[in-house]
Amino acid sequence: MSMTDPLADMLTRISNGQLAGMAQIDLPASRIKVAVCKVLKEEGYIEGFEINKESNKLTLTIHLKYYKGRAVIESIKRLSKPGRRIYRSKNQLPSILGGLGVAIVSTSQGVMTDRDARQRAQGGEILCVVS
Repeated sequence: MSMTDPLADMLTRISNGQLAGMAQIDLPASRIKVAVCKVLKEEGYIEGFEINKESNKLTLTIHLKYYKGRAVIESIKRLSKPGRRIYRSKNQLPSILGGLGVAIVSTSQGVMTDRDARQRAQGGEILCVVS
């Protein structure tokens, strides 16, 4: 069975892993998933990640982050979907929880946060929202 939205699958695995109290999760790797993980790590939502090669397949291991026994990520939601892509210009990028959350945006200069995209005067596809 083919997967229509691998990024949504990754976000669901992160959410479910934190609800179950897991220390890490494993999933198939791709460039967009690695780029989103880099942003999550820079923003302090995950401990880290590693790319492993197992029998000709790349896997991504994400180390989840907790603070005082609670998951750091309260909510992680996919906005742009394969059936309905959501693109915004630099002036229309959302501000999540008054700047406390982050929107991850795919721009022509790479995957970055909404704050970085505004600073670089870039619009793009809003991949997901994290708070």
